[in-house]
Amino acid sequence: MDISAIIPLFNEEESLPELCAWIEKVMNENNFSYEVILIDDGSTDDSWKVIQNIAAHNKAFKGIKFQRNYGKSAALNEGFKAAKGNVIITMDADLQDSPDEIPALHKMIIEDNFDLVSGWKKKRYDNTFTKNIPSKIFNAAARYSSGIKLHDFNCGLKAYRSKTIKNIEVYGEMHRYIPVIAKWAGFKKIGEKVVEHRARKYGKTKFGWQRFINGFLDLATISFVSKFGKRPMHFFGLWGTISFLIGFLMSLYLIVAKFTATDFSLTNRPSFYIALTSMIIGMQLFLAGFIAELIARNASERNVYLIEEKVGV
Repeated sequence: MDISAIIPLFNEEESLPELCAWIEKVMNENNFSYEVILIDDGSTDDSWKVIQNIAAHNKAFKGIKFQRNYGKSAALNEGFKAAKGNVIITMDADLQDSPDEIPALHKMIIEDNFDLVSGWKKKRYDNTFTKNIPSKIFNAAARYSSGIKLHDFNCGLKAYRSKTIKNIEVYGEMHRYIPVIAKWAGFKKIGEKVVEHRARKYGKTKFGWQRFINGFLDLATISFVSKFGKRPMHFFGLWGTISFLIGFLMSLYLIVAKFTATDFSLTNRPSFYIALTSMIIGMQLFLAGFIAELIARNASERNVYLIEEKVGV
């Protein structure tokens, strides 16, 4: 199979018929063998009924329905597990991503040999203050911390080689950092393509300031995990050692000073309590490192989601 298109959605009943008809048209014009996996992330409208109707008329369209809203990362992860195509395309369901970009993205994976290609919405139609400016700040921070020179980490329109998505795990709200996760897993040929961004036609955006804040928290998490996820003791042990040595050397100085100067008051000095605190913090960091090592080596499956129903998968 040439292409698997994965589309997570939440309350997009109005846009789905037009989007699916557009995707079908593009696939047929380019003679692609394909499947489209629509993941209903706990919608409260009639999105699932629309998906069922579309799947009944075209077997290439398949559906997965979550019992409740788990988030975009969960939807993408389930889609990745179900995908059978050589190239996997992800896109949003709100018609702001253009299916006409699919052939060029497919070409970059197959002919140009990229592991991952991320879309760049160079010209955007979103609100400047609530989405565009926060997005620029977020992307600048992600570029700096990850070393990946992408302009738009959060663009929903991306293309992947099958091997790439089958060897990465997306959980929490880490879908923004799939390029970072892919690089961490060893897939380093990451490209970018300027794509069309369309004004929203139906419904309203699900973006809010909470997602902007969560994005930076997730960036800190993925930066830590990518460097120390398999060796947490290297982080906690380093800082634990530094903290303990500072406290130990200060304590040693105070003890020597007490014996050499009989009028030296040990417990009345702030440095005495700083030294004790440093040593205690150092030991606590060591213990945190040991516990983190045990957790890292015995972690249970993180991606377990309750799926209510499937169609064609």
